[in-house]
Formats: sequence, structure tokens, C-alpha cells
Amino acid sequence: MMEKESRRLVNCATLPICLVLIGLVYATFFHSNDTILESWGNLCSEKINIDAVDPQEFLLRRLVRGDDRVQLDSNGFSCRADIHTQVCVANKPVRIYNKGLTVYVPSDSDQPQVKRIVKPYARLEDETAMKRVSPVQILHGNNTTDPPACNFSHNVTAVVFSSKGFTGNVFHEFNEVIIPLFITTRHFRSRVRFVITDFELWWVQKYNRCLSHLSAYEVINPGTDDGSVHCFPGAVIGLTYHDNLALNSTDIPGGYSMFDFKQFLKESYNLKINHVSEIQKPMLMLISRRKTRRFLNEDKMVEMIMELGFQITRVEPEWMYNLDEFAEVVNSCSVMLGAHGAGLTNEIFLPTGAVMVQVVPLQNEWVATTYYGGPAKEMGVRYLEYKIEPEESSLFDTYGKDHPVFTDPKSIISKGYYAFRSVYLDQDLKINLERFKKTLIEAKQIVESSTPIN
Repeated sequence: MMEKESRRLVNCATLPICLVLIGLVYATFFHSNDTILESWGNLCSEKINIDAVDPQEFLLRRLVRGDDRVQLDSNGFSCRADIHTQVCVANKPVRIYNKGLTVYVPSDSDQPQVKRIVKPYARLEDETAMKRVSPVQILHGNNTTDPPACNFSHNVTAVVFSSKGFTGNVFHEFNEVIIPLFITTRHFRSRVRFVITDFELWWVQKYNRCLSHLSAYEVINPGTDDGSVHCFPGAVIGLTYHDNLALNSTDIPGGYSMFDFKQFLKESYNLKINHVSEIQKPMLMLISRRKTRRFLNEDKMVEMIMELGFQITRVEPEWMYNLDEFAEVVNSCSVMLGAHGAGLTNEIFLPTGAVMVQVVPLQNEWVATTYYGGPAKEMGVRYLEYKIEPEESSLFDTYGKDHPVFTDPKSIISKGYYAFRSVYLDQDLKINLERFKKTLIEAKQIVESSTPIN
């Protein structure tokens, strides 16, 4: 009698009662920022079977909208693609066959089997990146032959993505993998298991803290055993992408923002400093480059920085490989200073109220603002930029002031990315110290007057 009573159907006779019951179910399964009405409105029909609610199915459903959600509801499988990424969602039991990276998705109907190829990396628009990403074959529907038998059965959702593409560059590692992974999986509350194609052990080790805070399970490397089959109750193939180092909170299950992502990083890397005002004496991190966009008078810059009252830590690219330690160093800094480049991605670890100063080489204005300047505001970081004059570029001595590099840059840029890179990304910089001093003084004033906002 008690068991029957616990499984009774609850009649939503009135809207208030319905909302209360929905809230209780919601609180039982998840904690999120989504409104109850938005997430559960479709469940409030005349009767709700509380025990019938499948938390995994609900969480997968939140990854899709509109026609994609209708398709997922009707046949348990949905795919969408945009200029940046492809994402397929299955809320049915799937089998992932390591050999050939094949995902089998069944169908309730007599639908014949359809093959779909997905490259699970969020840089579809870039041919060079995607050449490095292995395709995943998805077979959806019923075939005359049964799919291979399960060797390993799991009780959580699989999330399939690649660790190749442009990894090796910290901007792309965050932009195309770590942030999209957070967007796609945070609302699962670690109840997912990562299947990482193009498995790169160094990358997994570098980002182990992020991965272990998004999933409570060991990652699966499908390249280690060509013959095994892993079975899951559902799957996501590919990762959701929004923009450069960006999260669109209105389009994320749970409504997460860049603030939430930074909080996630603080927890993952055990970062202690919340606001720049907690740093007693202003600390400036100078990112020192050794190949391109080098500061040719870096030693003189360091002297001036110290004369202005900053403590200084000078870091080189190899420092950034051990993210467990480097994140903590960045978090202890008031100001980050560097020429345009991937190292500036580490602004994401700066405390709120800190300043990022980007030195912008000639013809790098758009990429500087798009990749680092714009995202800084959402990170709670103040952004300053120092645009160099032609005389501060090594190009001035190489080509002379009357060369098209200066007089007609469009003629260079129109030849394509590689022509642009060989000229404007490969320049070095000799900073006008007196002119640059004004930017540093402004940065110091900002951090010294910054106060936390409740």
C-alpha cells in the first residue's frame, strides 16, 4: 500500500499546486539558474508522474531548442550545426565502438539506418584545424544486423569531443574545448563521462583539474583498444560554442555566465584571491615572447615598471605548461602586460578588478579587440591597450615608411591570412617608453582605486 501511495499520480488541479510540485522535483534532481516555468512548463499537463521523470533525459533535452527539441522528443536523436560546430544529442541507449569511432543510436520506429559524420571540435570554419580532427561516424536507425555487443556498460551520459585541432595554443584550448565543454556539461553536475578522440595525454594532464571538476569519472581514450564497445544511456557528440572566450548565459542550460566560469576555475585551481584590492602591493606580470612580437627593449621596460612602483614577474611560454601552478601565479597579479598573442588568454585567471594591458602591433587592432579586449569586460577585468606607432615596429627598419606595408596595408591583407601573418604577426616591437608610461600609470591608478562590489 505504501509503495503504491509513493507512486500515485498527482493531479495538477490548480496552477499553484502544479508549480510547487514541479519545484520539488526540480530541486530533487538539479540546482540551476533556469526558471521553473521555462524548464518545466511542458511537463505541467493535467497529470504528472513524479517517479517517471528521467533526470538524464531532462538534462539532455535542455541542450536543444525549437525544432531540434521536437526532433529529440519524437525520436530520441537530434543534430544541429552552425558555422563553428556540430552537436548531436541522443537520449537513448547508445553504443560507442572504438574501432572506426562509430556511435550506434537505435530508433523506436522502422527507420532505416542513416549515417552521419561529425567532427567534434568547435572550429568548423577553419580548414586547417579540422584536418587534425578525426571524424566520428553516427549510425542512427535500425539495421538488418545487430550492433556489436557491449564490453563496458556505463550509467551516465557520454560526451564525445576531440583534443586535437589547434590545441597546443592556450587560446584555442580554452576557446574551442574548455569553455565549450563547460557550456555543454556543467548542468550535468559531473554525471557525464568524457570520450576524448584524437587523445592527447599531455592535454588531458594539463587540464586535469577542469576535466575532473566537470566529470566524476575517468576519461575514455577510444584509441587505446580498437575492439571494445562502450554502452551509455545517452550521448552528446560535439560541444556547444558561443563566441571568442565567451558564454551566452541566455543560451546555456543553467544560465551560466563568464562569472560562473571564472568561479569554476577558482574552485578547480583553488585560487585564493577574489578581488585585486586583496593584493597589498601592485604586482605586474610581463609576458615575455621569444619568437615573434618580442619586446626588443624589454629590459628597459622592466626598469621603468619597477620605477613606477610595481612588483614584477616576467614569464615565458614554458611557464604556462604547468597550469596547476601558473593559474595561481596569474591570480596573484594586479596587472597582466603583453603583446597580442595566446598568452593573454591567461587573463581569465586574474582576480576581479585587475587590469590587462595589451600592446597592439601594427594592423592587429581587430584581432586584439576581438580575441582579448572584448572578452576581458565579461571576466571582470579592466582592459587597456597600447597601439604602437610605425616607428615602434621592426617593420619600419625592414621595409621603410614608404612601403605598402605602411602606405597600403590592404594590399598585403588582401593576399590572405598567411601573407598577413608573415608580415604583421611576425613583427617585433621597440616600445616608446615615455609614451607607454602613461598607460602603465593609468593601470596602476585603476588597481589602487579598485574596490570590490558586493
